[in-house]
Amino acid sequence: MRRYRHLIFVFLFLIILLVVSEVTGLREHFSFALLRQILTENIFTGLLIFVLLFTIGNLIHIPGLVFLAAAVLTLGRVNGGLATYIAASSSCACTFFVIHYLGGDALREIDNKTATRLLDHLDAHPVRNILILRILFQTLPALNYTLALSGVSFRKYMLGTLLGLPLPIAAYCLFFSQLAKYIHL
Repeated sequence: MRRYRHLIFVFLFLIILLVVSEVTGLREHFSFALLRQILTENIFTGLLIFVLLFTIGNLIHIPGLVFLAAAVLTLGRVNGGLATYIAASSSCACTFFVIHYLGGDALREIDNKTATRLLDHLDAHPVRNILILRILFQTLPALNYTLALSGVSFRKYMLGTLLGLPLPIAAYCLFFSQLAKYIHL
């Protein structure tokens, strides 16, 4: 049991965070319309609030695509993509610090051959592997938590994140801008 206490701390944190967000109605406030309103009212304050909401949203499992769509449809393909890249990168950094603080490298404490093999693969080429994971899964909270608990250094985590996020963000920006033209938004 002692071996898994860090994982238990992270699990309890997530449960508390999800319960608080449901009980307070916080999750209901993360809407496409609200995000667009925040970004249009004051661009500089709006961007700061956007980054903060993206970070909170990522912790409570709000899909990043909601943020990206709001940014692209409000600010345009390039500026919306840039705003999302900044917000997503900040969110990943914040999530790493919070989860790593609570759980350390808890996944290293698990006595499981499959977990050990996966961590060995991550250790062999951490930046490359994180880059690939970001391309495939972007800011998926489960990925953020897993990487934060994996024992990978913050520098390698962020380098892989910063290099891996542009491609999927650019692809989604093109998709949402084309969709907006198609449905006349």
